[in-house]
Amino acid sequence: MRSVRVAVGILWKNGRFLVARRPEGKSLAGYWEFPGGKQEPGESMEETLRRELREELGITCISLMPWQTCSHAYPELSVALHFMRVTAFSGEPAPREGQELLWVTPEEARLLSFLPADAHIVAAITPP
Repeated sequence: MRSVRVAVGILWKNGRFLVARRPEGKSLAGYWEFPGGKQEPGESMEETLRRELREELGITCISLMPWQTCSHAYPELSVALHFMRVTAFSGEPAPREGQELLWVTPEEARLLSFLPADAHIVAAITPP
């Protein structure tokens, strides 16, 4: 089974965090997830997250801190997820890959259908 390492950002603003809905045409379309992406060779997890946030959302990460790490096995893929709290960034997040973006409170997030790999993180989230 193929394995990937993924950097995931939990971006906070005014007591809400940013989530993205996977667009049609992608695997697991329609599920909600946190922004981030796959680690490239030679990158640290922090570098991966900074690059992914620039590419996906057009923002620059100013301050982040590692939070939790977990693994999840999908039928075709195993993922190691490295969650980081992003407490400062510049720019306004914009959907550059066809995804829907939403700022939610921890309570509102619990009502959304998240990717199986992200679901337990939603239950553990509290504002920084």
